Amino acid sequence: MNRNTRRFAPLRRLLALLHARNLEFVRDRRTLGWNLLMPFGIVFAFAFIFSGPEKPLFKVGILTPQGVTLAQAKAANLHPLLGTRFVDFYTPDNADAAVRKLSRHQVDLLLDLRSMAPDKSASTATATAIAREPAHYWVNPDSPKGYITEQLLRLNDRSAVRNTVSGKAISYVDWVLPGILGLNLMFSSVFGAGYVIVRYRKSGYLRRLRATPLTAFEFLSAQVLSRLLLVMTIATLVFVPLTWIVGLHVAGSGLLLFLLASLGALSLISLGLVVAAYVSSEELAGGLLNLCTWPMMLLSGVWYSLEGSSAWLQRIAQALPLTHLLDGARAIMIDGAGIAEVWPHMAILAGMVLVFLVISAAGFKWRVE
Repeated sequence: MNRNTRRFAPLRRLLALLHARNLEFVRDRRTLGWNLLMPFGIVFAFAFIFSGPEKPLFKVGILTPQGVTLAQAKAANLHPLLGTRFVDFYTPDNADAAVRKLSRHQVDLLLDLRSMAPDKSASTATATAIAREPAHYWVNPDSPKGYITEQLLRLNDRSAVRNTVSGKAISYVDWVLPGILGLNLMFSSVFGAGYVIVRYRKSGYLRRLRATPLTAFEFLSAQVLSRLLLVMTIATLVFVPLTWIVGLHVAGSGLLLFLLASLGALSLISLGLVVAAYVSSEELAGGLLNLCTWPMMLLSGVWYSLEGSSAWLQRIAQALPLTHLLDGARAIMIDGAGIAEVWPHMAILAGMVLVFLVISAAGFKWRVE
């Protein structure tokens, strides 16, 4: 064997294993069919279930003075509208984010109270607001609920200064589609990488590979690349027809969305490898993989937003890879976000890939012990 042959031997072994793994997946017609058809079924089911008139719920964003919480603003009677029943008040992270939601009809009105301050000389029960200038508010004239919410505001404060924003409403299908695709990507990545390797180990396939020149790094690299290629191909085959059928418009860059999805898939595949590296029982692996995926399915914003939930719950959600994948994907697809807005999510996902791969490589074993 000459020097060039020895130099490229690891690459040939990796490519041979990559080819074999791809053929194994494609020949499993039931798994392939499920991965392709399941997202279509979920999207159409939710499009049917959530169709119809909007629910009579009013949502108002409140920009409070610095250092004043929403609860304190209500207690201090900072504005008469805050005492209105059947209105969902919340404090947005920043004014620009609230205006974007207002333009998409996700918020009915945005009220700026930063020009006001509570009268600290009065008791909490009888506190009143001291206004340095009239309150400002923003409303979308094209929003039916925004119109009604504005009338409620005018009944309480006729001096408020009106500002308008424009934009079309975003449907629930548009919002939930990234979540469904991300959910499909999560299950394909985590179970496809984790469960398969556990099965290989239990069947003795890994022990036979151990007798070859194949290294653990080459084996894991082939598994990661194979699963990444398969899940991204399937995601593309599902995403492109759905955007045409549902009429979804991607406001941002399709290439940036693909790169973000690839990073998200890599992080989820790496998470599956962590379980596969340490577990030899298929039953235990299935339980642990479910333990990894269920919190993401419930807390990562697949079906609903966690906005307004407890701060500790939102912190837990930020530790999950699917959360950053979906937040970044929705920012690109709905808001037209660019790399400057999405790079924090991509950096976190890249960091998770590195951590998970290091943990899985450190504990990888070829045989059942």
